[in-house]
Amino acid sequence: MAKIRAFKAIRPVRNKVHLVATRPYYSYKKNVLKAKLEDNPFTFLHIINPEFGATQKTKPNSVERFLQVRQKFELFKQQGILIEDPQAHIYIYRQSNETHSFTGFFAGVSVADYLEGKVKIHEETLTAREDIFTKYLEIVGFNAEPVLMTYESQPSIQQHLDHYTQTRAEYEFTTTDRITHEIWLMSESDSQALCAAFENIEALYIADGHHRSASSVRYAQKLQQEGKPFSDAAAFFLSYLVDEKTVQIAAFHRLLKSTNGLDLAGLKAILANEGEIQILDHACVPEKKHEIHLYMEKTWFKFKPNLNFINDQDPVETLDSFILSDLILRPIFGIRDLKTTDQVTFVPGNEPIEKMIEAVDSKKYQLAFLLHPASMSDVKKVADAGLNMPPKSTWVEPKLRSGLTIYSLEK
Repeated sequence: MAKIRAFKAIRPVRNKVHLVATRPYYSYKKNVLKAKLEDNPFTFLHIINPEFGATQKTKPNSVERFLQVRQKFELFKQQGILIEDPQAHIYIYRQSNETHSFTGFFAGVSVADYLEGKVKIHEETLTAREDIFTKYLEIVGFNAEPVLMTYESQPSIQQHLDHYTQTRAEYEFTTTDRITHEIWLMSESDSQALCAAFENIEALYIADGHHRSASSVRYAQKLQQEGKPFSDAAAFFLSYLVDEKTVQIAAFHRLLKSTNGLDLAGLKAILANEGEIQILDHACVPEKKHEIHLYMEKTWFKFKPNLNFINDQDPVETLDSFILSDLILRPIFGIRDLKTTDQVTFVPGNEPIEKMIEAVDSKKYQLAFLLHPASMSDVKKVADAGLNMPPKSTWVEPKLRSGLTIYSLEK
């Protein structure tokens, strides 16, 4: 039984929503981030980067910096850029481009469900990052970037989506990446009905945002342990809930800086002992699971490992990201920890393959690997087994905007 919560969103006024909502700041290159901060006084990036243009700045991730974030947030509310809804709602959000559409719900997801294993995870988090994010939440008091979660299809839930998306949206705007964004506010009675419908969902699965969810849980636990005032809101965290059938998963490809002197002929000879090698006449993403495409010395070839090298009893070891590390990166190139190595660069599956070809041809890297994407079924099997996927195993869409429906943790 999944427990979700309606909330009073703090959100942009209608005539500024297209200016406020933004991709997460870390997704921008420095020059683009600077230009956006210079040209748009309403972007949520100013809250996340409150000292832009200041001559004296506080230390990143410090209490002083987080206090500046809180002050900037309060200023946006005072100036009427952000408003708080007087009533609690579940918010329907649709993100559409020329080829695909995602429709789901902004809602609070239960901390207790997370702790009881009803919220399933598949990624190990870093304690240091959790510490930073927990301190951030203590000071700023809000979630602005939702955790992306999936749920198993339910007709009663889909009926709510179908009903509202046939009406005019509260927000409708298109961003420069050609994505259209729409938001609807569910009525109080419909919000309650939806919460009841989610009680029929056995588990929710985190698709993206493991550190954000873990930090929100730690924040709630810290309040309880210290005996501090504990609002109903703090027992939940902001999430975007979307039908698992509509989530799109691409692979994270890999670029290797150095082959340590191993040439193409030598690499093919080694791999031929572990599977089938086939020269390819053009660049393409693998069409099947357990096929890895490699690019080296202006040559594309396919590697298909022998089945006896794959442990079908372990959901992690059947992942192509694991197979690549287990059969190639670790034994051949000595890459033992993808979290710490400086030899591997990860390339999201939505990036053009031409960029990887250029990276190798320019000698910046010596070898490229293209992987077949994992499926939602793969993700669920790993999560249900209580295991973790290798780093950068999935590139998941939709990618969400910050500042659309801000969730206060204080009331």
